Amino acid sequence: MNLRRLLLLAVVVALVAGFFASGLQQHLSLDALKAQQQVLDRQVTSQPILASALYVGLYVLVTALSLPGAALLTLIGGALFGLGWGLLLVSFASTAGATLAMLISRFLLQDWVQQRFGSRLERINQGIDREGAFYLFALRLVPAFPFFLINLAMGLTRLPARTFWWVSQLGMLPGTLVYVNAGRELGQLDSLAGILSPGLLGAFVLLGLFPLIARRLLDVIKARRVYKGWQKPKQFDRNLVVIGAGSGGLVSAYIAAAVKADVSLIEKHAMGGDCLNTGCVPSKALIRSAKLAAEVRKAPALGYSHAEATVDFAAVMERVQRVIKQIEPHDSVERYTDLGVDVITGEARITSPWHVEVNGRSISTRNIIIAAGARPLVPDLPGLDSVPMITSDTVWNLREQPRRLLVLGGGPIGCELALAFQQLGSQVIQVERGNRLLPREDADASELVMVSLGSAGVDLRLNHQAERFELRNGTPTVLCRSQDSDQSVEIEFDCVLVALGRVANTQGYGIETLNLAVRDNGTLDTNEYLATRFPNVFAVGDVTGPYQFTHAASHQAWYAAVNALFGTFRRFKADYRVLPHCTFTDPEVARVGLSETEAQEQGVEYEVTRYGIDDLDRAIADEAAEGFVKVLTEPGRDRILGVTIVGAHAGELIAEYVLAMKHNLGLNKILGTVHSYPTLSEANKYAAGQWKRAHQPERLLQWVARFHAWRRG
Repeated sequence: MNLRRLLLLAVVVALVAGFFASGLQQHLSLDALKAQQQVLDRQVTSQPILASALYVGLYVLVTALSLPGAALLTLIGGALFGLGWGLLLVSFASTAGATLAMLISRFLLQDWVQQRFGSRLERINQGIDREGAFYLFALRLVPAFPFFLINLAMGLTRLPARTFWWVSQLGMLPGTLVYVNAGRELGQLDSLAGILSPGLLGAFVLLGLFPLIARRLLDVIKARRVYKGWQKPKQFDRNLVVIGAGSGGLVSAYIAAAVKADVSLIEKHAMGGDCLNTGCVPSKALIRSAKLAAEVRKAPALGYSHAEATVDFAAVMERVQRVIKQIEPHDSVERYTDLGVDVITGEARITSPWHVEVNGRSISTRNIIIAAGARPLVPDLPGLDSVPMITSDTVWNLREQPRRLLVLGGGPIGCELALAFQQLGSQVIQVERGNRLLPREDADASELVMVSLGSAGVDLRLNHQAERFELRNGTPTVLCRSQDSDQSVEIEFDCVLVALGRVANTQGYGIETLNLAVRDNGTLDTNEYLATRFPNVFAVGDVTGPYQFTHAASHQAWYAAVNALFGTFRRFKADYRVLPHCTFTDPEVARVGLSETEAQEQGVEYEVTRYGIDDLDRAIADEAAEGFVKVLTEPGRDRILGVTIVGAHAGELIAEYVLAMKHNLGLNKILGTVHSYPTLSEANKYAAGQWKRAHQPERLLQWVARFHAWRRG
């Protein structure tokens, strides 16, 4: 820190210390104001210029140093100076103080503010980048964050000080007016009877209604900006048009039809989307067949000496298709037509915020929900197009089993399919550039999965970066860079499965026409209500994220549909606080809430309670005695912050914790719940018991022991 910053810091520290040392904070109270009101009124009357100058100086000092008392000073301004003069003084004093606070933050406190409030400031920085000065105006008009935090945060942005000054002046003016008026009414209160005066009651009503009125006004201003240049129809063919019939689109259309809205659902491929046709359903059907093959190999442990089975790979894949066909009616055109949904097969194209074109027909609609899904990410690696390649979408077309299957990627999809193909008899080589599989889970969870895959025979190549593909004498080969040895490694295979994640579908249906924003990760940008830059155009599911789960898309669909149809009256922010997920390897990995790694990264204090499933009676009886239940709780309390379960049927076991976290039930409630014996669900109760034993009242138990000793004589 240079000399100029040290001097400025010394001045700021001295002023803050002087403020508290002088006891000024004690005088910034409503009681103190009422006690000294007559004296202050005489001072203002006798020396108005001096009183005004002292008041402005104190106000600027308090706001510039982010000291407590700014709101009360605003009320005092109304009480002492009246509505007109008080409003003028407060408006310019508050803006001057806020600007000084911003400059102090920019030149002195940037590192400290970022470190202390970094997580809370992320949304502010994103808003500034997206909307500039208008975002600051919105924050000032309807303070989503404390004013002092806004002042400090803006110092971290590239917003010019001049822009900050005039936007703050304008944005804070309505709120200042309301507070000054309330202070004027309080200053005129002489007796208890005055509490029920119309003026005072009106002032308090304005204080309560102002945020609501300001929010509505802000919505009108933003709507006029975003819809400029577009012609809104006077009448509409539909209340809602949904693009995409995956899980998010289906649930959106279902909800709209259930509340008697006129809704059209447009799908260009197959009803049910990725989940039914290429994702959840076929993968779980394949995993079931693979698990049986693995169980047969474990038969000797269950007392069978001559158990064997021959895998008919083509029959396995045909069974997968049979399962899809069996579930298809749940998502069919016929079912949704019977529910009252206008289902259209064709390619949709958005032509305006209120028009969607399909099959040469233009449909006018009040609202649009985009549920376009995602597709597998295929990297631009040299030679990849020259070798047999499949993705999680095309693997289901296989009828001949690859003898050597190369799997690129160590995420959930890669791990699930790698284990399934290995259990079915392929030799799987799994290449992951990181140092472990399932990098979003805790290290102890991914370690068990890696041990399981290794035991099944999967050739794990961690810290390997695929660089290019070649055909060598007709044999597909990948050249990898080992990050451990920095050596080039050649791996031969018959077919490569690319499982490197999924990319949102943001092209081909007209978002360019609306100039909808796309995030850096390729997903459609939406706000907390799942709306795009247009308040009537929403997005759900993989196309917007942040979670690429079927149940997450369905969860979002409720918010989008309700906000689209009833948002004029009330809107709901999408809630992701309790959202579970599961990776269906063997053992399964299920989680809800914070992982231990995430808690550490976010600086959240926690306690860990761990129960080993290898001690569970039912797990031992089922030859499934591996895994654990790990619960994160608040220190000294049973409130659950997050749970990770690794083991057989972890996806089912996690449901109890999802329910508990959703309804604020702690581990004591789980411990007090009767669980059937012998079941795997007892693991949840025993984990709660572990927590209870770690928090038993030792001093009280010592006295209880003395009591029992006394009773024995």
